[in-house]
Amino acid sequence: MVAGRFIQKGGHMNEYKKAPAFLRPMDRAFDFLSRACVLIAGIALVCMTAIFAWLVFGRYVLNNTPTWVEQVSLLLVMVIAFLGAAAGVHNHTHLSVVIFRNIVPTPVRTLFVIVSDVLMAGFGAMMFWYGIELTKFKWNTLIPLIQWSEGLRSLPLTICGALLFLFSVGHLIRLVLGRDERQDNIDQG
Repeated sequence: MVAGRFIQKGGHMNEYKKAPAFLRPMDRAFDFLSRACVLIAGIALVCMTAIFAWLVFGRYVLNNTPTWVEQVSLLLVMVIAFLGAAAGVHNHTHLSVVIFRNIVPTPVRTLFVIVSDVLMAGFGAMMFWYGIELTKFKWNTLIPLIQWSEGLRSLPLTICGALLFLFSVGHLIRLVLGRDERQDNIDQG
């Protein structure tokens, strides 16, 4: 019983079918996690901009280059990239190629959506599992110049993997229940 926007020709199933009780708390939790990812990634971006301004000021005005900036900015890039990617999967704003999915008949399109969500969930689970292993392996090593744990570099990867898995499974649950309201960017233009 796969339904939702990808199968239904007009309107949404929301019009005549009540949502299961667990769906609303799940959506609220996932929305909160997604907003937290965007907020943290945004703060990391502002911090990275500020420390690069300090780098330029230190190098050209003070003639004393702060050496820690590169290592901290590498950590911040990991936070920005991975948390931003997780939020993109939840909000369906991540980079995707939908041309093939949109030119096929609706039943095949639904199959493509299911396969895509299953692959994303599997990829997220693997990122989470191997991210934990990598973080544990690197935790006792220190990053040069800042003396923080090297495991902090792979921690955003691990968190992103867990969130990719959760968000993709959430998409699958909504799809199976006929509550999937995602739209492709190409459908809107």
